[in-house]
Amino acid sequence: MATTADIRTGLIIKLENSLYSVVEFGQNKTARAAAKVWAKLKGVDNSRSIEHTWNSGDTIYPVRVEKKTFQYLYQDDSGYNFMDNETFEQIALPESMIDAPQFLKEGQEVSVSINTETEQHMSVELPDKIVVKVTYSEPGLKGDTATRTLKPATVETGATVNVPLFVNEGELIRVNTKNGEYIERVKE
Repeated sequence: MATTADIRTGLIIKLENSLYSVVEFGQNKTARAAAKVWAKLKGVDNSRSIEHTWNSGDTIYPVRVEKKTFQYLYQDDSGYNFMDNETFEQIALPESMIDAPQFLKEGQEVSVSINTETEQHMSVELPDKIVVKVTYSEPGLKGDTATRTLKPATVETGATVNVPLFVNEGELIRVNTKNGEYIERVKE
């Protein structure tokens, strides 16, 4: 059985009949009292975010999670449709389970977390960085590169990303899917 010493970022635990992912954790020690372990938890099967505190050495209940590679196919009334790259099985998941649905493009490979106890799909993670094509952007002024001024640009997935003034329509850019920020221009 696992104890509070096994807590780490990203661990999924069962608490009060719900699943939570550990976002941040730490330990509080005082001179007279026993040490306490605290954690900020984000709901996996619900949309709650909570903080929880245990006494040092208390039992926790981690959930075994397996990550499999799936390919994004399309979106329809049933949700976002993905295909398992090994078994070719197709699944439809709601938008709430996807970490950055605005950056999904057809044929893209994603990582799907699966609870091994119940075979339930828990979340979909896109790669940290993806390359997308700019489909619309206002032209920048020539020579206006002295400041880090940004302009909105629409990419092929329909999302809007703030890019530097020198990025033009039709160019490829690398975007961070976690925060939606422009990273760099990509040469074809």
